[in-house]
Amino acid sequence: MLVGVDDTSYSWLAADWAAAEAQLRGCALRVVHAVGRSADTAYGETGVGLTEQVLRGATRVLDDARARLAADRPGLPIDVVLARDDPADALLAAAQDADMVVVGTRGRGGFAGLLLGSVSRKVAAHAGLPVVVVRGEAGTSTGDDVVVGVRDDRDEEAVRFALAEADPRGVGVRLIHAWTPLAHTGLAVPQVSDLEEERHAHGQLLSHAARPVAEYPKVPVDTELTVGSPAAALVEASAGAGMVVLPRHPVEGRLGLRLGTVVHAVLHHAECPVAVVPVG
Repeated sequence: MLVGVDDTSYSWLAADWAAAEAQLRGCALRVVHAVGRSADTAYGETGVGLTEQVLRGATRVLDDARARLAADRPGLPIDVVLARDDPADALLAAAQDADMVVVGTRGRGGFAGLLLGSVSRKVAAHAGLPVVVVRGEAGTSTGDDVVVGVRDDRDEEAVRFALAEADPRGVGVRLIHAWTPLAHTGLAVPQVSDLEEERHAHGQLLSHAARPVAEYPKVPVDTELTVGSPAAALVEASAGAGMVVLPRHPVEGRLGLRLGTVVHAVLHHAECPVAVVPVG
């Protein structure tokens, strides 16, 4: 379990969440703090002789993190890493032998809710493993269901990840697939028969993506088909969820967004931790 920290409150929220997750999984926690490629300017300072000062400050951040996390969870193996690299690049490099990366974000509602942060965004967009973005005041609740946004039948890995998260917590999984009827893209009014045909097709898609459910027979699973905006449906569902899981598909075309519009929107506005799982 890998988590990136600095000296901000939202970073500590991410560290606490990662420690609880590591304990739940029975694995070690690695805490990474990066000072940038030029330690002299990592904290907006310039001048000769600041390198050692910056590195001492970074060491204090890691020492504080280790002490705080160990005090709350005695026996949890904790490793700390001081990286001389860009924070996002440091996390991506350290993630080569990790199972999951955890990062924080400043979002606290209103305009601040848009402040996802360049580090969180870059790691979520480029990591080859699941990335959990711990939003706002999110805690470490294990009593709420895991919500999965299903886009298409390639999303089995995201569903499997959600089931693996729900199983040790003793909670259920909600598979949500939202779609916009084809007729709504033009001026025509959709006919009932057309809507039923489309609903049947989308239902089959959702059933295909849900196949990993058989691997976790003890996890209660609900499947939900809804007409409307996928992002809006998932943000609404996040209000009562312990986690939202989203698939990250390969970029489509030269100008495609690495995170996709739905993932991007949910990362900005969800009310619980969001896991981005690469698929496809």
